Parts: sequence; structure tokens; C-alpha cells
Amino acid sequence: MYDLVVIGAGPGGYVAAIRAAQLGLKVACVEKEPALGGTCLRIGCIPSKALLQSSHLYHQARHDLSRHGIKVSGVEFDLGTMLRRKDTVVKTLTKGVEGLFSKNKVERITGTASIASPGRVKVGERELETRNILVATGSVPSFFPGMELDYEVVGTSTEALSYAKVPEHLIVIGAGVIGLELGSVWGRLGARVSVVEFLDRILPGTDLEIAKAAQKILEKQGMEFHLGQKVTSARAEGARGVVETESGLRLEGDRVLVAVGRKPFIEGLGLEELGVKIDRGRILVNEHFATSLPGIYAIGDCIPGPMLAHKAEDEGVAVSEFLATGYGHVNYDTIPGIVYTHPEIASVGQSEEQLKEKGIPYRKGSFPFLANGRARAQNETDGMVKILAHAETDRVLGVHILGANAGDLIAECVVAMEFSASSEDIARICHAHPTISEAVKEAALAVDGRPIHI
Repeated sequence: MYDLVVIGAGPGGYVAAIRAAQLGLKVACVEKEPALGGTCLRIGCIPSKALLQSSHLYHQARHDLSRHGIKVSGVEFDLGTMLRRKDTVVKTLTKGVEGLFSKNKVERITGTASIASPGRVKVGERELETRNILVATGSVPSFFPGMELDYEVVGTSTEALSYAKVPEHLIVIGAGVIGLELGSVWGRLGARVSVVEFLDRILPGTDLEIAKAAQKILEKQGMEFHLGQKVTSARAEGARGVVETESGLRLEGDRVLVAVGRKPFIEGLGLEELGVKIDRGRILVNEHFATSLPGIYAIGDCIPGPMLAHKAEDEGVAVSEFLATGYGHVNYDTIPGIVYTHPEIASVGQSEEQLKEKGIPYRKGSFPFLANGRARAQNETDGMVKILAHAETDRVLGVHILGANAGDLIAECVVAMEFSASSEDIARICHAHPTISEAVKEAALAVDGRPIHI
């Protein structure tokens, strides 16, 4: 008899399993893939960041080093080596999860799971008895009608992580995080990149001012945008990919990346047959991640909320702590989001548009990287820090950063918001000089109309 059987070994599942084991529970984790880590580690976050780093270094060598007085010539890249390095990073980390399971005495079971009833999980011919079941099966790419994927010419992010050669023309359907990140990878390596988006803006959900500024930067880098375009067809015609839109736009390229979002993967688990409540493909849970059936819980991309690995991890910790101690909590107001383009885009809390829609009075402070000494020294002057604070209490409601190291800078702001800090609190904290983090302090000062360096 297990205390907990986790279905899925992605960031949410394996973290939940480890935390539950740390708390003394007898835990098994079922994963159908040979390697642990889920989509994020195997074919998502980690391999894409490896390629983003490699392609960024190549781009720097070709275009940026001369500004620092470093003369280079004949710079070339070896795509095979880049891809092998990416695979090595992934393999090392998946093996690391195996080691963590062994260290924490989590039993790893390979196979496809289904839930026979509360307390019973089937894996092939084996049936596991458990007090609790946690569904952490993640998500898969979404597609729209008219998209004919052959997974060669027209494919998903999985294929885009391993193109055998750099596309001459890559057409990206979807101007979200995945599309812009992988578009950046191949654009840096020489591809013409055209992005087709249904909405009239990029990065849906991101603060609009930040998104517009990011678009201008990406356009300077060579990325083409076709916004407000409803794709009606995406197909392969021989070795060419063809994308057509409702307005009559027709694009042809040698690769098409479909990146229009993701949907929960819960097929084959038997949840609907058991009567677990599901809404638009997502499992409905309460504040303790319990489904409508006692003893069955769910986290991560399977449930409502942003599809982010770190959100799933926090939920995994919270549900395991709840099962062991009776308490577990996730503050959804302080979950950051990051886009790893160059420069990076990071945010936490509410956007200016959301505050306006809710009628919340606010004050805004912003500070450009152009006026930051360290950013100048690094030749990283694109972007800005934007802080939104309540007009009456000064409590920080949202922070949005476009610029160098935004993904790291946002952590300070997450901590501040977690402790209900005001913009004055951030402004009064001593930030080391010269650092890019001083831009955060200056933006906080700007909320009160008293920035020092602009």
C-alpha cells in the first residue's frame, strides 16, 4: 500500500513525489517515457534554453563583440555540435532526477497509468493500491482546424528543437512564448523568420506596453510579424510549407512551426468515466488540489492556471505538504512569467490593462535600461523596468521587465510582492552599484516621481 502514487514525472510530478517522500510518505511515480523530467526537461524548457544560449553566443560573436574592441573573423557554427550539447544537457538532468528518486526512496514505475478507482492505479498488468493519487500528466501542443502536421515540414516545438539544418524561411504560427523563443534560435542562426498571429499583438497576457516594446526590438533583429491574421491552412506541399490566412495572406517556407498553445493531457486516465469534474479539458480542483473524487488530486498543466513548470512545482510541494501535514498553499498572485528572447521579458502580478479593467487605482513608475550604468557598460541598453503600485496604499501590484537578465531581476520583485511590499520599500533598499538591478530601484523611485538618474 502506497501513501501516494503520482502519475507523471514532469516538474510538478517529480517534485511532488520527492517532497512527499521527504515528509515520510511511501511514494511511487508512474511515467510512460523512458526519461524522467516531463515535457519541460526533455523537449521544452531545458533544450530550448540550451539552444537559445548557443545561438546567442554565435550571434554575439558575429555582431556584438566588435563594439567591445574584440575583432573576430570567419565565425562559424556547427549545428551538429549545438544539438549534441543540447541533448547532453537534457540527458544529464534527466539522469539527475533518477538520482533524486533513488536518494529520496521514490519508487519509479515505467508505464502508462490509468485510474481504476480511487485508491487503485493500473500500470499494464500491475495494480497499485494507494491512499492518494496525484495526476500530473502535463500538456501537449494544441492545433487548430486546417493545420495538417506531417512533423517534418509542418511540426511542433519538438521538431523545432532538432532541425537537421537551419531553415531558409521558418514560418511560426503563434506569437507566444514558444514561437518567439524558437523563432529567435533559428533567426540568429540565419533563418528568415515570419511570425503569424491571430491577435493584433504579440505575447497575449503580457503587459501591452512591454509587448509593444519587445516587438520593436525583435523586428530590429529581423523577425517579421503578420498580426491580426487568422490561419485557415498550414500544410506541406512537397518539401515546402504553405500557410494561408483568412485575409488572403500566403506564406511559403521550408519549415512551419505550429506554436498556438498547449492543452492538458488527461486522455486514457479514466477520469471522466469515474465522474471527476472537468471543464474545457482541465481538471477542476479545490484550494487543496483535490478533485471531485476523494483521494484523487491534480496539479500543473492539467488544472486551471498558467502552464508554467515553476507553478507546477509549487503546486507539487503544496499538495504533498497538505497530504502530510494538513496544510499547503500557493500564492497565484506572485507567480512570475519569463520569455527567454534577447532581451528577456519577465513579469509578475497584474498588467496595466488588468488594473484598468478592474478599476483599481494605480501609479506607474518606469526606468529605461538606457540610463543604467551597468547596462551601458555591457551594451545591453534595450528595455525598461515598469512597476505598478496601488495609488492609495503603494502596495506593488505588478512588475514588468524587458531587458538584460530580466528573468533574474524579477525574483527580487516576486519576493517583495510575496511580503506585500510597497514601491517605497523597494526604493529604500540599497542596490549595489553598478548593477542592472539598480533599474528596479529607479523604477520604484519613479512611482513616486523621484527617480535619480533620469
